[in-house]
Amino acid sequence: MKEIGKKMLQHCAGLPLAVIVLAGLLARKDTIQEWDTVLNNVYAYIRRGKGHEQECMGTLWVLSLSYDNLPYHLKSCFLYLGIFPEDSEIPVKRLTQLWMAEGFISMPLQQTQGLVETMEDIAYNYLNELVDRCVVQIGERGSVRKIKSCRLHDLMRDLCLIKSQEEGFLRNVKSLHRSETMYSPPSLMIAKAIPTGKVRRLAICLDENVDKLVPSSSERDDRLRSLLYFGPSYWHLKNKKLVSSLFKDFKLLRVLKVEGMTALVDLPNEIGNMVHLRFLSLRFSYIKRLPSSLGNLILLQTLNLRFRNRSDMLPNVFWKMVQLRHLYLPLYYTARGNRLHLSTLHNLQTLNCVSSLCCELNDLAGLTSLRKLAIQLASPLKNLEETLKGISNTLDGIRSLFVHNMLGTDSGTEVTQIVLSCRHVYKLQLVGRTVELPGDLQHFPNLTKLSLCRCDLNDNQMAVLAKLPNLKILCLMEETFESSISDTLVFSNEGFRRLECLSLMFMYELKDLKVERGAMPRLRRLFIQACYRLTEVPNGLRYLTTLRELSFVRMSTTFRNRLQEGGEDFDEVQHVPSVVFADMLDSSEVAKFQSRQRQSAQDSPGKSWATSIYGRKIRK
Repeated sequence: MKEIGKKMLQHCAGLPLAVIVLAGLLARKDTIQEWDTVLNNVYAYIRRGKGHEQECMGTLWVLSLSYDNLPYHLKSCFLYLGIFPEDSEIPVKRLTQLWMAEGFISMPLQQTQGLVETMEDIAYNYLNELVDRCVVQIGERGSVRKIKSCRLHDLMRDLCLIKSQEEGFLRNVKSLHRSETMYSPPSLMIAKAIPTGKVRRLAICLDENVDKLVPSSSERDDRLRSLLYFGPSYWHLKNKKLVSSLFKDFKLLRVLKVEGMTALVDLPNEIGNMVHLRFLSLRFSYIKRLPSSLGNLILLQTLNLRFRNRSDMLPNVFWKMVQLRHLYLPLYYTARGNRLHLSTLHNLQTLNCVSSLCCELNDLAGLTSLRKLAIQLASPLKNLEETLKGISNTLDGIRSLFVHNMLGTDSGTEVTQIVLSCRHVYKLQLVGRTVELPGDLQHFPNLTKLSLCRCDLNDNQMAVLAKLPNLKILCLMEETFESSISDTLVFSNEGFRRLECLSLMFMYELKDLKVERGAMPRLRRLFIQACYRLTEVPNGLRYLTTLRELSFVRMSTTFRNRLQEGGEDFDEVQHVPSVVFADMLDSSEVAKFQSRQRQSAQDSPGKSWATSIYGRKIRK
């Protein structure tokens, strides 16, 4: 086997990825005969490369061995990765939702030994298998080490696009303008002998000058199943009438992703005719009105309505979508008839965000599959203790909890009561007045990630945080603590024993940061952003011997100069392998931002710039 392996390595063109993929393939081959078969295939594939293309094309064909050996159920999952733009970090949550909507994930006929496995679990297992076979690379891992994002090597993506177009699986379109045809080959290598016929899945990359959304009838399949738009975070459509064509011309779509559209539009009533939709995302778009016909989409599994604008009068139709597994409501909205009924959504796993102003918390009792909950306290809650008891079975299953308290200075106990009812959370994020965390928070066995903003915590609450036994990621933002103690932050000896990542963001009031010897003995990453009054390096940073990454963003240039080589505080950070400064500000810019922040606090005391990150990813 060693000799056979050496012969195969000669044909990997010195490319580490080819070696890794070949190793992933051979790891599942146990006999000499199987290795001989692979060797013979390597020779066959290598011989397909000719002339100056031999090295690159030969390598691609070596990689294709791994694709050829994928089980049938993994081939579609792998090819689907080609729908994402080149070099992109692919969010695993989004990817698995798309796989389910496309019908790639099927539930087992029966559950074994009482283990209930969801479609999301099966999809994640499929991804793990692709990683084990070395055809997909891991991007970022979460606080409990689950894969949060993945990516494709450039050559592996080329292979993905070749196979996709050979099999008519999907097509990527680099641009779509009135003056251009839809077909645009990804590269010279891929363009050879690739059919340009119609396909069922289209991924269209938009630019800022969008004047065409829909391919012409001669370039598209009338039975198109998936239509996904990628491009800048924001893009403006000059002709709003083009939006209606998306919902009128593609009635057989299973997947529609159109995000970041800044033109304020009404969704047409024709959206109700798209009854085959399983996945619909209008995230970060500006949508003026949602029609009641949205209730016809009873097969939806994922619905993302996280709009940029305030959404008035959402239709009370979500209760009809009994297949929903992930529902993302707008940040701020009202409901027609004042209430949204959700109690029928027994398959729902993600509810983000439910407002106490428009939804009855008692409805959560029927959401027995719920795992992720973002709740907005926008109106006084009556009989909260009794309500929480009635929905205790649902709250016991919550793994990720986000509570946004908008009730003002006379509140806080409501947040504590809700948190106490969710004792199995892994991830907890609190925005708004809280005053006191649950006294026995240290007995929450699974809590690994915690984010706090504008909580006005009492002076003894830092000690509560320090005792959390399994906390790995902590993010503290503006006004986490009450004003009388917020200017000094002390990480005491023996505190935060398992903390690995610490972020301090927009803590405008913070003047002094102290780290005592023995605190945070496992800290690897420290991220400080826009803490303008912090002018000196944190005292005791030298004690953090495990620190590997130190990042400062939007801090003063004076602060940076003290930490750079030759600066008076360089000794404090010279043991850290990676020290990064980004978007630093001079003294005049710092003064300007401080003045703007004070004015914003006076004009809108209940809101802040930092709270606008609600629902977005927190920097680890």
